[in-house]
Parts: sequence; structure tokens; C-alpha cells
Amino acid sequence: MLSLLKIQNLALVEQLTWQLDSGLVGVTGETGAGKSVIVGALKLVLGERAEKGLIRTGETSCQVEAVFTVTDLDSINDILEDSGLEPCEDNQLIIKRVVGLTSNKQFVNNSPATLAVLKKLGVELVDLHGPHDHQSLLSVDRQMSMLDAYAGSDKMLENYSQLFSEWKEKSMRLEDLRNSERANEQELDLLKFQVEEIESADLKPDEEEEIEQRYQRASNSSKLVEISAKMASLLEGNNQALGEVQRAAAELTKLDPSIESKLEGLEQAVLELQDLESEMTVYSEDLEMDPEEENQLADRINTFENLKRKYGSTLQDVIKHGDEASERLFEIENRDGVLEELQAEVDEIRKSLTTAGKKLTAVRKKSTKKLAKIIADHLKELGFKQAAFEVDLITLEKPASLGLETVDFQFGPNPGEPLKPLRQIASSGEISRVMLAVKSALADQDATPLMVFDEIDANVGGEIARAVGEKMAVLGQQHQVISITHFPQVAGVADQHFVVEKQVTKGRTNSLLRLVEGKQRVDELVRMLGGGDGKQAVAMAKSLLK
Repeated sequence: MLSLLKIQNLALVEQLTWQLDSGLVGVTGETGAGKSVIVGALKLVLGERAEKGLIRTGETSCQVEAVFTVTDLDSINDILEDSGLEPCEDNQLIIKRVVGLTSNKQFVNNSPATLAVLKKLGVELVDLHGPHDHQSLLSVDRQMSMLDAYAGSDKMLENYSQLFSEWKEKSMRLEDLRNSERANEQELDLLKFQVEEIESADLKPDEEEEIEQRYQRASNSSKLVEISAKMASLLEGNNQALGEVQRAAAELTKLDPSIESKLEGLEQAVLELQDLESEMTVYSEDLEMDPEEENQLADRINTFENLKRKYGSTLQDVIKHGDEASERLFEIENRDGVLEELQAEVDEIRKSLTTAGKKLTAVRKKSTKKLAKIIADHLKELGFKQAAFEVDLITLEKPASLGLETVDFQFGPNPGEPLKPLRQIASSGEISRVMLAVKSALADQDATPLMVFDEIDANVGGEIARAVGEKMAVLGQQHQVISITHFPQVAGVADQHFVVEKQVTKGRTNSLLRLVEGKQRVDELVRMLGGGDGKQAVAMAKSLLK
């Protein structure tokens, strides 16, 4: 869950530290008080594009920091490790975003990160919905993902997708080979030349570094001989002095035994220096200057550079290019046999793909009516008393990445009117409640830990607002839910209730966020009810809290 959100110099907020608990968290406040800043701050840490206009007037940067407490670290750590970042170890993930006038920075657990990383983490952490944030619900791929989550067919889809990728790759190779029927002599000659040139070099992926080191040594052999011989000579010239030092040490020890501990490393040091002298002597004698070997090594390095200029930046790239050219040449020269073999492979994979797809379809079909009924039941509780909802599977002419069919969520709010795809629903109030019904139906399967609802209860009546609040409260039992709302019926069922309000200090407006409990919470609900100080409004507020 989101356990801490810190905002600095963002829009009307000068400094804000928000500590949240689990369950349903309600956020209220008068229009213009700055509730939207909360959503804006979350969007920033989730990788949304930053505008310079977000920075508080007179400041050079704004900053948002979010601390998430994560119980299931596997998916988060996979993203971090794939991005070259250190994995989380203490169930805490800290995302920080700094937006400046000239540059922006973002950090994950205090390490610099890219916006792409923030977006990937955001998908795993937060599901944010505002009056117009329903694209995920309207997406056919997202609808299919929801159906698979409900049907429990994720593993079947994974198996199907793997077969689909293999079938697609083999089919493309088959198509390319068919199109190469008229491969001209120029292409064949080029492929033959490339294969022969790379194969004749007899490359090994890890030899370049070794060859360069040997060439460096060979080309500097005379200098190396000079330096190593000089070292050996200097060490040999000091043998007499070292002997005198040893004798003096022995005499000292005889006169004062207490100094023995300070001189105990002397013998070993003398032996090591003598060994070093011997090794330098042997090293200098072994450094034979061989111009022919130096030339051979230089030629080998030139071969490397020449091939890398043509075929890749590393020897591995060159070798890979040679393998691909060799495979392509073999396919063209043995086209008929390879075509037959590839066609057989494509047909075999297609059979397996179709079998896997039909199994996936069967599981999906069993779940469509059940899911549609559950969603319809939730819709009835949200005010659509006679609404109809269907999950339609539409068979495709050929296999696609998600199966042998596509899906279409269809909704009919009014009896006697035909059902329409969700994307054709114009009313933001309707689509908001449909989204909440779908989320409620899939609460057990939805792994996203934090759900944010930004005024999705707009354009609904009092009774419906209460139902919306109760749905959110139920979702809050399995997820952390933040609801930014104008309705007291929603705020009244929240586990925590925060109020955003504006304060003017020294001529500057600042948005603040405070937790309300007890009488303060009742007062806020009374304000939202528009009841002034009347006893009836107070009684109504207290009844909402019950």
C-alpha cells in the first residue's frame, strides 16, 4: 500500500506529508481547495509527463516522494533488476520525482531511474481512475485480461502465447524463403563472400582481449626488457646491504630481546626481495623480441577491426552475422528441402496452437455468463436497476496473440434499447459506475494493491453515492482504496477521512491536508451536506458514519 506521500512546491502545496493506512481512505474538501494536487502528485511518481506549470510560483522545482509498503516483491524486483536497479529487501519501495525549470530527475530507492521504470512500477502498484480515466476498461486487450483473470486461464494463455510466438516466427521465415525464389546472383555472391570471409577468420568470441594484450607486450618488448633488467640489477646491487641489515638486526636482538617482535618480518622481506630479483631476471630473459610475431598479432587485430567495421561493433556481432548469413545461404541453396521442412514445422505448431486456443476458448466461454451476471448484479446495486451486461466472445479468422477470439464488454442501461460496447457510452457518470462494478466483480483476482478513484461519483444521486461508497468500502477490504469525493455518503464509509483546505499566509495561498476524526469529521460531513449547524444535518452526518 501507499504508506507515505510527501509533496513540496507542487501547485498550491508548499509542504505536505501524508501518512495513510490500509482500507478505504476518503479525501474531501471544497472545490478549488487542491484535491486534484493529490492525484497530480501520484501521477508524477507513476511516470506521467511533467509540466513546468506544476511548480509553485516563485520556486525553481517541485518534488514528490511516495513510499509503498510492498508484501509481494517478486514482480517489483523483476522490474528493478531488469532495469539495473537494486532489488527491494525490506518491503519498502521509495519513488521520488523532482521537476525543475530546466531538468527533471527521478529516483527509485535513492538510485537514478528512467520514466519508463516508473511507468512499469506504476502498472504494478496503482490503478487510477478519474472521470475520464477509463481507457483501460475500454481496451479490448484489457477486457480480455479481466476475463482471463476471472476464468483463471492465465497459465493457459501463457502456453498459447508461447506457441503463437513460435508459429509467427516460423511463418515469417517461411514467407521470407518463399519470397527469395528469385534470389539473384548478386545476393548469392554477397552471402557467399560474407560467409567465407568470416569463417576464414576463425573467430573466437573471447580472443580479442588476449590478442591485444599480447600485441601490447610484443610491441613494447624492448622497453619491458630495459625496465625489468634494471629492476633486477638494482635488487642484486642491494644484496650486500640487505645482508648487513640482517646482521645488525641479529646483534640488536642479542642486546635487547624485546625488539625481536619488531624485526620478525625482516627475514621474510629479504627472501621476497631476493625472489623478486630472480623473477625479474627470468622475465627479462624470456622477453625475446620477435618482429614476425608482432606483425602477426598486428595483422590479427587489423582483421578484427575490418570485420567489425562491416558486420558489427563486437566479435560476437560478427560471429552472429556470419551464422545468419550462413543459414540464409543454406536456405536459398537448399530452398525446396528447407521449404518443405519449414512448412511441416509451421503446420505442426499451428495444430498445437489451435488445440491450445480451443481449450482457452472453452474455459473463457464457461466464464462469460458468470462474469456478466456478477457485473450486472453490482450494476443493479449501483442504481442500474434494469441494466443488462454481456461479455461477448467474437471468433477471429486467424489466431491472434491473445487467442482465437476477441472480447467485447457490452452494456445496456435502459430496457428495450440494444446493448452497446462500453467504448460507445458517452456518460462519464455511467462509465464510472460500470468501471466500479467491474472492479468489484474482479476484486479477488485484481492484484493491483492501490486503487484511486478521483471523483468518479460525479453526476450521481444521493442514494447511488451511498452505494458507490459501500462498493469502495468492500474493495477496501482487499485493496487500499483512495477516494477523492464530493459526496458525504462516500466519505462517511471511509476508514480514514482527510480534508484538503486552503490557507492564506502572508498573502500566499497554501493547500493543507489534515486527518479528521470525531467531531471534526462530523463537522466536515455537515459541511458536505450543506446543513449549516442544524441539528438535523448533524444527525444525518452521524447516521452516515454508522
